[in-house]
Amino acid sequence: MFSRRRREAVEHELHHIAAASDAAVTQNPEGSNASETGLESQLEQVDGGVVAWRNLIAAFMFEALLWGFPISFGVFQNHYSQLPQFKGNPHVTLVGTMASGIPYLGAPFMAAFVRRYQRYRYTIIWVGWPLCILGLIAGSFADSVGALIVTQGVMYGSGFLILYWPILSVVNEWWITRRGMAFGFVTSAAGASGIAMPFIIELLLAKYGYKFTLRAVAVAMVILTGPLIPMIRGRLPPAMQASAPTRTDWSFVRKPLFAVYCTANAAQGLGFFFPSLFLPSYAASIGLSGRQGALLLALMNLGQVLGQWTFGILSDRMSLDPLLVLSTTVAAIASFTSWGLAHDLAPLVLFALVFGFFAYGFCSMRARMGTAVSEEPTAALATFGIFVCCQGLGNVLAGPISVALLEGTVRREGYAVVRYRPMVVFTGVCMVLSAASVGCWYIRPRRLWIG
Repeated sequence: MFSRRRREAVEHELHHIAAASDAAVTQNPEGSNASETGLESQLEQVDGGVVAWRNLIAAFMFEALLWGFPISFGVFQNHYSQLPQFKGNPHVTLVGTMASGIPYLGAPFMAAFVRRYQRYRYTIIWVGWPLCILGLIAGSFADSVGALIVTQGVMYGSGFLILYWPILSVVNEWWITRRGMAFGFVTSAAGASGIAMPFIIELLLAKYGYKFTLRAVAVAMVILTGPLIPMIRGRLPPAMQASAPTRTDWSFVRKPLFAVYCTANAAQGLGFFFPSLFLPSYAASIGLSGRQGALLLALMNLGQVLGQWTFGILSDRMSLDPLLVLSTTVAAIASFTSWGLAHDLAPLVLFALVFGFFAYGFCSMRARMGTAVSEEPTAALATFGIFVCCQGLGNVLAGPISVALLEGTVRREGYAVVRYRPMVVFTGVCMVLSAASVGCWYIRPRRLWIG
């Protein structure tokens, strides 16, 4: 049943590519047989081949470097909070919130925009990439929190949002039957960079300060990502891009399964970000060193790399809903046990690896959630963008929610050392709710099917 539906989805998408080819030939009726043969010869292999992998690796590098930077903002936040000009300013956290929140919340709009103007994807990349770099350079001249929010926060976040979706749409074009693997590979990149990038940034900040560090990161981004831009190339030739459908089919929003997946992503997102934000401070509260706290984040990032690629591959081969339930259920169990009962390093190491593997593995399956909701190729980026946005609500709300969840005292003998007890429970409950929303849909009586 599952493989048949997957084959039908693939055939449906390939049919749209063929339709675009027919439309391109129709626009040039003279010598149509030659034109058709020429267009077909330009279409290279999907789901593999040198060009498909080259685009995928380039997307991996962009994700690793440009998205790995804002999710390492905790290191900057700790540094800023110790500087006289920023110390005690409660708005410092807004820098990181803007840098990572704008790409999350703007995802649905940028996905639809790129779909509408897919012929100009390369131009859009050249708008977003310099904005990221300029945000870092301008931030290096900032002497106030407000200036950092505008530069390192808004400019960088907006630049990444503009840059990312054209690249992702190219990946979506090259990978069809193995799309879960491809998106899992790309999304795991931030975890790969997260293993090393926070340590590098911390060393630079400690030795040279934030101004030099931001400039050094900007130069490194230019050197490491600039040469990758020419490697990003769509599969469809210009003649087919011009005639391919550009409007997104939004009919999927009326399907119950779409609401289920939105609920699952939003619930998972509300609890998703707390471990990466507060695991180092939790480690410090039980007497572990700062280096051990950084090690825990590195291990969580390692789990993320393994989990996202693994679940991405599995989502191409297995039924999706049981995988979603599995990932969030295990993440909930790990939160309630390995994190909540941790009073030394070993349980936290286990938690970092398990939560990183399963909770982040959930994120890599958003591409397959999209194909489950709609087999219409024009909706692929839109569904992915909406699911990203649903999870991103947790990123934006993590700061305000954490203020209410943290208790004042630390007692090492208590569950989650007392201070973090509400946060640990909240994280686990969010994972349970996410699992329950998908699980209830999966086991529902089929006679309740609507639409």
